[in-house]
Amino acid sequence: MTAAFKTAALEADAASPLILALPKGRILGECAPLLARAGVTPEAGYDDEDSRALRFSTNDPMLDVVRVRSFDVATFVAFGAAQIGICGADVLMEFDYPEIYAPLDLGIGACRVSVAEPRETAGTDDPATWSRVRVATKYPNIARRHYAARGIHADVVHLNGAMELAPGLGLTRLIVDLVATGSTLRANGLVETEVIAQVTSRLIVNRTALKTRPEEIGAWIARFRAALAG
Repeated sequence: MTAAFKTAALEADAASPLILALPKGRILGECAPLLARAGVTPEAGYDDEDSRALRFSTNDPMLDVVRVRSFDVATFVAFGAAQIGICGADVLMEFDYPEIYAPLDLGIGACRVSVAEPRETAGTDDPATWSRVRVATKYPNIARRHYAARGIHADVVHLNGAMELAPGLGLTRLIVDLVATGSTLRANGLVETEVIAQVTSRLIVNRTALKTRPEEIGAWIARFRAALAG
């Protein structure tokens, strides 16, 4: 790519709206007061889970929002499809993208990544004696790192949902999952036996975009920081 082409590409990119990636689901509702304090008003319908639209304009002509799955926010930002995003720390831990910078803990979406197992067997065996364990989770990297640090090999069964069924049906011994109230665990005969990490949502930015559009992105970081202080 020639220097002239690079310059033209950067100029074209700078003329385009920044994209803010927001997670679908529970966190989207918790984002609303924060967005309002930061002066962001998306067009009507952005928070309508039944809407098939995924990209929305805002009151700022240089900012659009996209609504994607929570696990996909980090990927959109890491690969530059969105320059800014709001993402759970659990997703950042799982993917560990070097292209992402997370300057702010937004303090919303509080939950935890935990180990859970059947109530009947919890506490009956010392994990220090294990050499391997089978785990159902949508966080294979977190689970493997957690047990590897204890010298335990984790055989991971990667599931995207219904983790709570796995121990009762003999698929795995335990699960590693995101827990908020614990009500789903209790309803399925499981108990939380260990907290791996406390989780809140973070403001994330693409490192390359921060270098190529520093004033714009820096201004948004400052606005979200002020929104937290307010």
